[in-house]
Amino acid sequence: MARPHRSPAIALLSVVVAAPLLLAACTTGDGGSDGGGTDPGPGGGGGGGGLAFSVITHGSAGDAFWDVVQNGAEAAGEDLGIEVDYQSDGDPQRQAQLIDAAVNREVDGIVVSMANPDALEDSITAAVDAGIPVVTINSGGERSAELGAIGHVGQDETIAGRGAGQELAARGATNVLCVVHEAGNIGLEQRCAGAAEGLGSPLTPVQVDVNDLQGAQSTITSQLQSDPTIDAVLTLNSAVAAVAVAAAGDAGSEAQVATFDLNSDVISGIQDGDIAFAVDQQQYEQGYLPVVMLKLYAENLNTVGGGQPVLTGPGIVDESNVDEIADLASAGTR
Repeated sequence: MARPHRSPAIALLSVVVAAPLLLAACTTGDGGSDGGGTDPGPGGGGGGGGLAFSVITHGSAGDAFWDVVQNGAEAAGEDLGIEVDYQSDGDPQRQAQLIDAAVNREVDGIVVSMANPDALEDSITAAVDAGIPVVTINSGGERSAELGAIGHVGQDETIAGRGAGQELAARGATNVLCVVHEAGNIGLEQRCAGAAEGLGSPLTPVQVDVNDLQGAQSTITSQLQSDPTIDAVLTLNSAVAAVAVAAAGDAGSEAQVATFDLNSDVISGIQDGDIAFAVDQQQYEQGYLPVVMLKLYAENLNTVGGGQPVLTGPGIVDESNVDEIADLASAGTR
């Protein structure tokens, strides 16, 4: 296909090229660095085995998106011989407490998603002050360096949103509903703003609760009924996409549905023609690559990205490639 969404996907080439190089750098020798030496404890630079990393996200247990992030982190740990402890909590205060606990355990590195950077600032700063390297993932990338992280892995939400808006415009959309499922998540606000840029006109935001999908469906139905000129619904979460499809049916609306992120329902929806496309941020990489980065830092004081985020998206999954992606998703890596 020759639509505008192919150009944002060029950013993925850096990840495709970088990942094998990172892995090659991590596998020289028998589980340690070539230079030998003793383990200096938190802060890196020594080499040797026995590394333990803590991955702390704002996802919820059983969430299809975060399950794939966890799969990536744990697979990296197995591949590289590193102990990886994955924990998640959607409450920013409890997420901060998990970071504090990891600091108290004197782990060798921390991976953390920052949906609410202000709530996590003190805890992340405490980790950095303790000499524990931190890699941020998924959201909050613009605050990552400020808080002392050695790198960020994820999708630039404004760029991704812009790609979604361009794709919607290419499909003829003019009046788009942007469904925000998590209050206070700056990344979601950036997605809607970027989509407005790509579309070339403002979007209509609507707030729902991802933990109340029935209520979300009712809210979307009401919006579509009150404004029949809405010709597209952009959801920012794969679970909300399915209820948006149902809501369009309830409202008798012909609005097309597009979404961020993948799950089995979204893949089936694209295959069946109920969902136009999904913006894929390849979250498996958001779990896997930070573990590689922390190992490189612990053993060789390497950093990746040159102060810029390592982008894992956006990519577009649509009718042209969904069947291939479906096979990978069934294995838990997409």
